[in-house]
Amino acid sequence: MTNPLQRRPNQDGRHTPNLWPVWLVAPGALFLVGAAAFGLYHGAELLLSSEATGKKPVGVQDVIKTTVTVLTLIGAVLAALYAYRKQLLKEGTSHRADATQLTERYAKAAEQLGHDQAAVRLTGVYAMARLADDWPEQRQVCIDVLCAYLRMPYETDITAPAFRHGEREVRLTIIRTIRDHLQDPSTGTTWCGLDLDFTGATFDGGDFSGSAFSGGQVSFSSTTFSSGVVDFSGSVFSGGWVSFGRAAFSGGVVDFASAAFSGAEVDFSGSAFSGGQVYFGSSEFSGAEVSFGGSVFSGGQVSFGRAAFSGAEVDFSRSGFSGAEVDFSRSTYTRGKVDFSNGTFFGGQVDFSSSTFSGGQVPFNNSRFSGGRVSFSRSMYTSGAVDFEDLQVLSTATVHWGPFPPIPVNHP
Repeated sequence: MTNPLQRRPNQDGRHTPNLWPVWLVAPGALFLVGAAAFGLYHGAELLLSSEATGKKPVGVQDVIKTTVTVLTLIGAVLAALYAYRKQLLKEGTSHRADATQLTERYAKAAEQLGHDQAAVRLTGVYAMARLADDWPEQRQVCIDVLCAYLRMPYETDITAPAFRHGEREVRLTIIRTIRDHLQDPSTGTTWCGLDLDFTGATFDGGDFSGSAFSGGQVSFSSTTFSSGVVDFSGSVFSGGWVSFGRAAFSGGVVDFASAAFSGAEVDFSGSAFSGGQVYFGSSEFSGAEVSFGGSVFSGGQVSFGRAAFSGAEVDFSRSGFSGAEVDFSRSTYTRGKVDFSNGTFFGGQVDFSSSTFSGGQVPFNNSRFSGGRVSFSRSMYTSGAVDFEDLQVLSTATVHWGPFPPIPVNHP
């Protein structure tokens, strides 16, 4: 049930009136003016009576003058109410016209995005982004349209019948447009804190560098990174929820170098790293919850070189390292927890060489080294809990233990 004493809610569009309802303003104003007039009249009467000699009553002319004054005040209030009502109607008309214009712009931009010619679709991208800036009340809807475009089926093979010339440039433009709106959360046209849904999309390039993921829900779940360079370098994950769960990194370069994971919940669980290069080098994990749990590293190169784990909860548990080159060299572990428990290392190379373990927890409990190469050589251990309890090491694995006591080989 709405509150009759509450101001009119803001409407979609711009130039929206925010005035009290006339039926509420008019009686209130008349009551206030009547009370003021009553006080003015009796005040004048008392003043005239006090100035009169003896006990002579107030003159009729004085009373008439006072009454005329009161009527004049009431007339002025009614005129003001009429002007108020006129302004309210004018504001309402302006709102309706503005809302209609914005709706027409939305329809036109959406139509352009569906055009056969790439140049027209590019125009639609810019038109939809500009509309999002001009229409804060429907900004999320405009963003949803651009994200939905990226989720549409996309053929990257130029020899395939479904291949569309110019389509890659349209998609890269959408990504750049989104990146440009994620740079500064304090601007009036920022898209930080809003939802971005790329679920199931295919990326063969794109620039998200320097983006601030500071709120809302951002989904890259089940996306495919197939080729090109997708750049997240220097991005900050400081709030909200960002998911790369079940993503497929099968080719190209995906770059998270120097990214900061400081407060968000970031999910890579169940992802497949089967080709290409994925860089988390020099990234800082200082306060977030980041999960790679249940992921499979079966090909390509994945680098966490020089990463700093200084307070986050980073989960690699139940992951399988079967053929990729996974680099944790020169990384530092000072606080928080980096969990490799229940993992399987049966191929490829997992390199922790020259790392520093000076705090926090790094458990390898119940993991299995059955093949490939795992190296802790030249690493330094001073404190913290690096736990190899119930670790199984088979003779087919090559392990360089560095500062840690070797675990006896368990023959299969």
